[in-house]
Amino acid sequence: MKTFGSYEKKYTETLNENDKIRYNEKVEELKINMMLKSIRKNAGLTQEEVAKRMQRKRPAITRIENHAQDIKLSTIMEYANACGKHLNISFN
Repeated sequence: MKTFGSYEKKYTETLNENDKIRYNEKVEELKINMMLKSIRKNAGLTQEEVAKRMQRKRPAITRIENHAQDIKLSTIMEYANACGKHLNISFN
C-alpha cells in the first residue's frame, strides 16, 4: 500500500518552483487548521463552548478553524486561550 508521502512526492516532482512554494504554503495552512481543531477537541470543547468563551458566535469559530490563514494572530491567541492553551510561535 502506498502512503500519502509517496503520492505527494510523485505529485510535487511535476511542479515548477512557484507551484511547489504555493503547494507547501497550502500544506502549512492545512496543518494550522488541523491543530486548531485538535486543541479544541482535546480540551473536550464544542465550537459553541469556545464561541461563548470568546464572546463570539459559533460560525466565527468555524471560520477560525477552517480559514486560519486569514485570521489575525490576536484572534488565534484568543482561540488558544479559550481552549486552555498558550500560543507559542517559533521560526525554524
